Amino acid sequence: MLDLLSLKAVSKKYGIKKALNNINLNIPSGKIVGLFSPKGGGKTTLMKIITGVLKQTEGVVSVDGVEPNEITKSYVAYLPDKIFLDESMTVKDTICMHADFYEDFSKDRAYDMFNDLKIPDKFKIKALSKENRRKLQAILVMSRNAKLYVLDEPFINVDADARDYILKIILSNYNRNAGILISTSITPEVESMLDEVIFIRDGEIILYDTVDRIRNEKGCSIDEYFKEVLNVG
Repeated sequence: MLDLLSLKAVSKKYGIKKALNNINLNIPSGKIVGLFSPKGGGKTTLMKIITGVLKQTEGVVSVDGVEPNEITKSYVAYLPDKIFLDESMTVKDTICMHADFYEDFSKDRAYDMFNDLKIPDKFKIKALSKENRRKLQAILVMSRNAKLYVLDEPFINVDADARDYILKIILSNYNRNAGILISTSITPEVESMLDEVIFIRDGEIILYDTVDRIRNEKGCSIDEYFKEVLNVG
C-alpha cells in the first residue's frame, strides 16, 4: 500500500543556500502530523513543495503516488500562512468560486460553518476582521473532502477565540481517511490532536516519531521535548 505522502532525498536550494537538505519522509493516510521548527527551519518551504507551489531542486515527491501538479491540487487542500482572499470579493462569491474550482468542495458544509459567525455573506472580504478572514480561509479549506490537508500556521495572528474556532472546524470537518500536516505553535490543544510529530531544523529532519512514544519514553510533553531536542525556548 502506497504512503499518502512520500519524499525521497528532497532538497531545495536558493542560490547557494539550502533551505531543505535530503528530506526523506513517508506519511500514511489517517494521521494528523505536526511539523515543527524554529523560525527559518524550512517547514514552510517543505509545505510549499508538497502542495506544488514550489519545485524541489533535487529528489522525488509524491502525494498518493503522483508528483505534485494540477492533479494533486484537486485532492490536496492547502492553507498557507498568508491571507489569500481577494478583498474586493464578497463572502458569497468567494464560496461560490471555490465550489466551482474544486470538485471536492461542499458549499453546504462551508455555509454550515460560516453561518456560525453570524456574518451576512454579502459582506466583502475587506469588511471582515483579521480573525474572521482567518476563520473564512479555514472554512474554505476544511469544506473540501481532500486526501491531504496541509495547514501552515492556521492560528497565526489570531486571538484565543479565533484559534479555538479554527481548531474546532479542523477537527470536525476533515476527511477521516485523509492525512493532515499542520505547522503551528505547540499548545496543549494542538498537541492533543496529533498522532505524530516531525521536528525540522536548518532544512533537515531531526525527529519523526509518534506522540505516544515520545510521551511514554521521554515522560514529557511534545512542547518540552521540542525545546530539549532543538535547544529553543
